[in-house]
Amino acid sequence: MRFVARRLLSVRRSFPRNLSMPSNEGIASTLHSSPFKVLVLGGSYAGLGAALNLLDLCEGRSPRFASQPADTSKFSKIPVKITLVDEKDGYFHLISSPLALASGEYAPKAWTNFRDIPALKDIHFIQGSVKNVDCDKKQAVVTESETGSSLGLEYDFLVAATGLRRVWPVVPQAKSRQAYLSEAAEHIEAVRKARDGVVVIGGGAVGIEMAAEIKLVMPDQKVTLIHSREKLCSSEPLPDDFKERCLITLHEAGVETIMGQRVLSTKSFPSDDGQPIWDLVLSDQSRIRAGHVIHAVSRSIPSTTYLHQSALDEEGYVQVTARLNVMPEVPNSLHHFAVGDIAKWSGIKRCGAAMHMGQYAAQNIHQLMLAQHQGINPEFMELKEIPPMIGIAIGKQAVAYYPSDGTTYGESVLKTCFGDDLGNSICWNYMQLGKECPS
Repeated sequence: MRFVARRLLSVRRSFPRNLSMPSNEGIASTLHSSPFKVLVLGGSYAGLGAALNLLDLCEGRSPRFASQPADTSKFSKIPVKITLVDEKDGYFHLISSPLALASGEYAPKAWTNFRDIPALKDIHFIQGSVKNVDCDKKQAVVTESETGSSLGLEYDFLVAATGLRRVWPVVPQAKSRQAYLSEAAEHIEAVRKARDGVVVIGGGAVGIEMAAEIKLVMPDQKVTLIHSREKLCSSEPLPDDFKERCLITLHEAGVETIMGQRVLSTKSFPSDDGQPIWDLVLSDQSRIRAGHVIHAVSRSIPSTTYLHQSALDEEGYVQVTARLNVMPEVPNSLHHFAVGDIAKWSGIKRCGAAMHMGQYAAQNIHQLMLAQHQGINPEFMELKEIPPMIGIAIGKQAVAYYPSDGTTYGESVLKTCFGDDLGNSICWNYMQLGKECPS
């Protein structure tokens, strides 16, 4: 399964080391009088990365994700109006979902309303869902959440970053912070009251981390992970020593495992005090009893139904060029970008790659703006193939794989990849969300 959830090596190591601004030779000083309209669909890592880096560039600043400060003295400010659309009312740190759904103390820290993020003060936000994008007319239809009314939005450039649909409890389903906190509290209480222990079904990154975080937060709770294959992370193109180390580290965290067994059925019935008891039948016909069952196996579906079929592959992913434009068959393809999990590209879906794509899209849009109104020859950034890499937090340790380093693990790896809050501060600070952009 292709989950983003907490597949984070250190953000600093997630990106190729050759990031640099394109050359800006020959840029004229004349600015167009009307602002460019940029529509960003999706307010997670990729969408925020695209919006904030583009805002930096249009304001004449070095883009915040650049590995080295860029020389911005050769181009002037460009007037721009960036509109961000998201179904949720805030930024949710998706990587921390397993902990947010296990710890009542941590849960509030994972969700920040967009209106409370200083870096977004100059970006217009609409809470709603995208119904249709007409690439030919450069128009989008958005259904506003609060009123249910349809809004027609015109744009000059569009960045699609709507991510994947994932089922509960892989990620929260709530659209508001208040509803999310209620959803998380109910789940945490159900896990806490599970007198016959908790069973997590699925041994991918999400299942491993959910099992480990529950055991870390509730050390007295029995936690069992069941996986249908003999090795964890069996669907990912990762070396066997990584998968074996994940299993060892999971055991060291106190999680019990049942490997090579498929769960055929799950049935619940109330106990004498009304609390549910679950009966699970495995493929060898053995039975397991649990007080709570978490399904961490699902097929993530790209959220791309608003785009024309010509932009998508057979699974619904957006086919993109190395510049992150949609394919030339789509009308106005140079003005439409797709980034993050919905983009058809190599590598494991994770937040580091999503932010990286957001930066590239921003810089390429900026080059197109400069070319259109200042007569320069645009110099685009092209995304290279991304090899498999991953980091998984497992209790007080992490296990990571990076091509040049191989498999690494331990408490120091957890600190490097996730800090002390499952990457929340790393991502927040990298995107500079707490820093108000100068006007």
